[in-house]
Amino acid sequence: MSIDLAPETLTAQLDFDRCYRALSARDTRFDGQFFVTVATTGIYCRPSCPAQTPKPQNVSFVLTAAAAQLRGFRACRRCLPDAVPGSPRWNAGADTASRAMRLIADGVVEREGVGGLADRLRYSPRHLNRVLTDNLGAGPLALARAHRATNARILVQCTTMPMADVAFAAGFSSVRQFNDTIRAVFGLTPTELRRLRSRHTVTPATADGVTLRLAYRRPYRWAWMRWFLQSHLASGVEAVLDDGTGWRYCRVLTLPHGPAVAVIEPMSDHVRLSLHHMDMRDLGVAVNRVRRHLDLDADIDAAEDSLRNDPALAALVDEAPGVRLAGSLDPAETIIRTMIGQQISVAAARTHIDELVNQLGSRLDPAATLGEAGRMPSTQFPTPAAIAEHGGRVLRGPRRRIDAIVAVAAALADKSVEPHTGLAASDLRDQLLELPGIGPWTANLVAMRVTGDPDIALTDDLVVVRAMADLGIEPRHADRWSPWRSYASMHLWRHRLASTGAPV
Repeated sequence: MSIDLAPETLTAQLDFDRCYRALSARDTRFDGQFFVTVATTGIYCRPSCPAQTPKPQNVSFVLTAAAAQLRGFRACRRCLPDAVPGSPRWNAGADTASRAMRLIADGVVEREGVGGLADRLRYSPRHLNRVLTDNLGAGPLALARAHRATNARILVQCTTMPMADVAFAAGFSSVRQFNDTIRAVFGLTPTELRRLRSRHTVTPATADGVTLRLAYRRPYRWAWMRWFLQSHLASGVEAVLDDGTGWRYCRVLTLPHGPAVAVIEPMSDHVRLSLHHMDMRDLGVAVNRVRRHLDLDADIDAAEDSLRNDPALAALVDEAPGVRLAGSLDPAETIIRTMIGQQISVAAARTHIDELVNQLGSRLDPAATLGEAGRMPSTQFPTPAAIAEHGGRVLRGPRRRIDAIVAVAAALADKSVEPHTGLAASDLRDQLLELPGIGPWTANLVAMRVTGDPDIALTDDLVVVRAMADLGIEPRHADRWSPWRSYASMHLWRHRLASTGAPV
């Protein structure tokens, strides 16, 4: 069955008829983009829930799981609506609600409270609460509570941690609050929830980690993402391993409560993520950052359907559907690494970055190498403070470039510049351009990767420029690809690399 709508046609005020058609079709494209509440059962579901489609008079639609929970609905045990890909609405929007959702998913409310969230967005807590309630049907506390409930379900069902440890690891202030939330959201006690080992979970975790399934929207061009990750590896911090049956991307994550080692393995319909040696309070943050890094929540059908309207790009999209934007696991690291890569080859940049990591990176406990004969990464990328203090003697190249990198690291270290996912891409770009040694190419690339903005044209990137020349495309024509210029840039980049024999 087909339906006559695309994801981008849904507005903040959800259209009932269009949403109901998506529900009737069990269209997986809309999982996470909105939720279905069913009055007769008291549950909320994802649009693709396999249960019998409820009658129109018994359903309503909400943008967030938190809004459904506030109305007294519990999560469907059959379709697990909290296990869907995230809504692309929150990926890169510059509106307050989108920027708030990105920060809430990164655990800002748990770490800094609503006041900290409001400060980052430059609003008063009262105004922020009003904006989020008006736009999303729930305020910041309810939205954060929904994220805690999801983290708790993962820990309950995917680990053997004692329930009291789960409660505090998931961000609850007390075991009683944890118990009450689990009952309200899932209609079960934590012990009953643990017994429901569903198809959405993998085997229970070992003592030092947890393994999860991360859903994503297909298609996904994994060859392109592998090339990007492998070509930009920082030795010691990350590695791509291939045993002949499949490949894994391994990475040391720097998280709010300490480092962790992530092992990411692409599968046909999900990503298997293993997190090791991690403070479990960072579970939600780690999952959110990996999702953004791999662009798992992209509305890829909407982007590529739009790009196909341009004959110059249609062939590129059809040749390699599912090309994504590589995101950022750490904005400060992304800025430093991009600056090092300015005006030099990728291979030369890796040499400089590897030396920086070797000299200034923090080594993990040897146990964190997972016993793979030294193949696993075991070093954290250097902090801005370390680069500001010692970068002058470690970095190589023109003195002017070294001084600029050290100055930017100092600005990051003293927080006079604070790049984060809650910034609009235009605001982050403006902040970066005020820093020494950062020009439009660096500012655009960093803004695109940190915020995930889908509409940044990399028309000053040498590879993209050459691809456009090969195809006879004038740079001024990039505007016609809006609002998906970032994805157009990635297709052009991939096309140019493919012409040189790169496995993309």
